[in-house]
Amino acid sequence: MQRLTRDQIAARVARDIPEGAYVNLGIGLPTMVTRHLPAELDIFLHSENGLLGMGPPPAPGEEDEDLINAGKQPVTLLPGGSYFHHADSFAMMRGGHLDICVLGAFQVSEKGDLANWHTGAPDAIPAVGGAMDLAIGAKRVFVMMEHQTKSGESKIVADCSYPLTGVGCVSRIYTDLAVLDVTPEGLVVREMVDGLSFEELRRITGVPLAYAPAL
Repeated sequence: MQRLTRDQIAARVARDIPEGAYVNLGIGLPTMVTRHLPAELDIFLHSENGLLGMGPPPAPGEEDEDLINAGKQPVTLLPGGSYFHHADSFAMMRGGHLDICVLGAFQVSEKGDLANWHTGAPDAIPAVGGAMDLAIGAKRVFVMMEHQTKSGESKIVADCSYPLTGVGCVSRIYTDLAVLDVTPEGLVVREMVDGLSFEELRRITGVPLAYAPAL
């Protein structure tokens, strides 16, 4: 079965970020979206540790150890970018000033509940960090993730078994197989990878899916 690479998922998310948007890219997979944002568009990237106006990753050898994102990755700052206290950064997040946040996830429920943290593994992030603030504060929440776990279980579920980050907060899900919108009527499939049938996607996902007319 054909699947999108992580880089291709990131490129697909980038296509849905409009000019003028204020956007937070979560730790991990979402940071890859930076590489695919057109340089000619004014898109303002926010990081919860106190940055606004981030640019693409620095070239090898040009990293500034004092300039990092929330995931401790080296970043660049575009002209006009700014630094500020992380309390001010969280005020931006909680105050509804971000248009979009892009988060990874362990699970998303068919109702748009988000679970993207846990403490049960040795390498797990030890706390939820700013994800709860982003999930409830951003105007739209995009989730990008693989459609299935390594053992083949769907990450899109009827009810999350991991601790919840936010309830009913997810707007759109991007996976290596499909793009799905969370609507009051349930999950609506907007796009699928070439060669995948709607019936097969529904079988893999294991929860009710609606077929968008324009699919």
